[in-house]
Amino acid sequence: MVNVEVCVGSSCHLKGAPDIVNLLRDAIAREQLEQDILLSGSFCTGRCNRVGVTVTVGDTVYTGITREGFRDFWENKVLPAVRADREEN
Repeated sequence: MVNVEVCVGSSCHLKGAPDIVNLLRDAIAREQLEQDILLSGSFCTGRCNRVGVTVTVGDTVYTGITREGFRDFWENKVLPAVRADREEN
């Protein structure tokens, strides 16, 4: 299972963390990945960026995730991590 952790600290919250959480929930449900992804929140990860939200996928931290860039993030970061996890298990 891949852990996807969204920073919900005050800075990321103001930059759209609730929107990113909702986009992730919708994408997980749409792709029926509830058994493959554990979605959780965290307080400040210490990687504040000028734009966007910090999201950790597995052991990799990504900064600057926005609504506009979500599709690219989902397709090029999250889904490959799920595929790699499936291959390992």
